[in-house]
Amino acid sequence: MMNQTIQFCPYCGKKVTYQQLFGSLRPICEACDWIYFADPKVAAAVLVIQEGKVLLTRRINEPYQGYWSLPAGFINAHENPMDAASRECLEETGLKVQISRLIDVFSVHEHERGADILIVYTANILEGTLTAGDDADQAAFFDLKALPPLAFKSTSLILNSLNQ
Repeated sequence: MMNQTIQFCPYCGKKVTYQQLFGSLRPICEACDWIYFADPKVAAAVLVIQEGKVLLTRRINEPYQGYWSLPAGFINAHENPMDAASRECLEETGLKVQISRLIDVFSVHEHERGADILIVYTANILEGTLTAGDDADQAAFFDLKALPPLAFKSTSLILNSLNQ
């Protein structure tokens, strides 16, 4: 059952009703026939390995503030996921990267404000100076056998698969 927080139609402003449609309880506007479908939140991440070490960023925001993860973030509407992964890496680390291949697509929902889908790519550094930015207060390379506390299960899964 959906949390009934939507009260008004974003198009005409009329009060919505909730009806069972397309397999779920959904807000609908009887005035203009708008139906709400919740879209998944999608994020993209990059795995950068240089000289046997992995690039990680330390989160400055909750949840998991102070814990480390791959450079990652939400994909904007109409943005190519590879471009989003590269953009997030640049914003969080100061490093411009080139995506080399898709690692995997994960179905995740690790916290309320988090992504539902995570697309992870490998990337190579093109240029830049390692400098934390955006929602990271540190960026560093770590030996795969001496990782700091990790923020997300998905990050752990990815990095653990490299140690096998």
